Amino acid sequence: MTSQTTVKTLLILGASGDLTGRLLLPGLARLVSRGRAGGLTLVGAGSDAWTPDQWLERIEESFADANSQAEAYGRRELKRIRDTTSYHQLDVTAEGQLAGLLAQLEGPVAVYFALPPRVSQLACEALAPGQVPAGTRLVMEKPFGSSAESARHLNETLAALVPEDHVHRVDHFLGKATVLNILGLRFANTFLEPVWNREHIEKVEIVFDEDLALEGRARYYDGAGALRDMVQSHLLQIMALLAIEPPASVEERDLRDAVATVLRASSIKAPYAKSTRRARYTAGSIGGRKVPDYAREDGVDAARGTETLAEVEVGIDNWRWQGVPFILRSGKALGVKRKEAVVTFRPVPHLPRGFTGVDSPNQLRIGFGPDTLQFDVDVNGPGDVLSLDRATLQAELSASELLPYGEVLEGVLTGDPLLSVRADTAEECWRILEPVLKAWARDSAPLEEYAAGSAGPEGWRAG
Repeated sequence: MTSQTTVKTLLILGASGDLTGRLLLPGLARLVSRGRAGGLTLVGAGSDAWTPDQWLERIEESFADANSQAEAYGRRELKRIRDTTSYHQLDVTAEGQLAGLLAQLEGPVAVYFALPPRVSQLACEALAPGQVPAGTRLVMEKPFGSSAESARHLNETLAALVPEDHVHRVDHFLGKATVLNILGLRFANTFLEPVWNREHIEKVEIVFDEDLALEGRARYYDGAGALRDMVQSHLLQIMALLAIEPPASVEERDLRDAVATVLRASSIKAPYAKSTRRARYTAGSIGGRKVPDYAREDGVDAARGTETLAEVEVGIDNWRWQGVPFILRSGKALGVKRKEAVVTFRPVPHLPRGFTGVDSPNQLRIGFGPDTLQFDVDVNGPGDVLSLDRATLQAELSASELLPYGEVLEGVLTGDPLLSVRADTAEECWRILEPVLKAWARDSAPLEEYAAGSAGPEGWRAG
């Protein structure tokens, strides 16, 4: 299977950085080895003075897993990428340097900004519209900007360089399989959609709890925190997919219009000490590995009060969801890794007398990476047929043969913006969370603590 690519050259800015080596290049390697990026040339650029051998060493390490699993055609394609690649040292924020490199490359070119948001902004500002060849695609990592104002300013900068459909604001958390699994579950089952509303659903929780700590990312993370890093960019998008009205199609325009409509209706209500929570991990252990106190991690400024665990309650003010809390939570250094959405249905209005046992609300759990489905229901027996007990129906949902960043890159290379966040949506996500960020800066909600490896602060919702 070969995808119809519209890009000839992939230029990765920040090629010597962690994101490129750990995620981007392995994702590209799997994509290439499956025959889904034919004829592509890879070019790396970074501020580090790497030699060609250093760049090739990084590629060899990142491609190793895909190469070992590839068939003959895939191995030939990976070798072709290695044989034709190049690395360039440059300051992307300096006037003329990025433009000069773009002029040398075979187009169309996709420029992947694997850089901190502020550096990406400066790099785009250093480009003049006439210096960006026709057909160029600009790929921006999350978080997109650092506030509603900065996101708006970055959108204006990008709009002056390329058309909106040539801007990819990527969200690797939203793989195509995950998106289609959620939509298929919702809209292909007649028993589910009629109860997918405020009358039957009590709450929706979307959780991304990691057992990883900082892992050397203090320089970025201490300036971002859990709310910006995960809730703003990833979890609001998952929330919108769970809450959208049925679209006419799963094509890019219909789906992204529906997502934007939900986000425009969404907000977090004051007082923020009630609708939000934040915490920071202290020393502890995870799986036998000792984790230092966050405030003492290398590169952390403890006075910033950066949260490593954030939880917010979002309300969607429309007919379907009025009064239903959408609880979004994400944190680091937790004892149990959880990536799932949990839909809790309302209790039955009346349980006939004579039944015993516990009548618990039905719950639908959608797991992300791997994508799974669990439906908790109450059933009779065994033994006493009048005694209710909990049973779980389970299924594995379809998975992509690509890595998450491979799915992102395939969308870029084929010109499919389905997994890209649209300009107005990027701004809406900041609009929803900005009041919380300002309130937290005023200490309107306490910064609690939890030991690394625990389930979080005592008294928080168990989920």
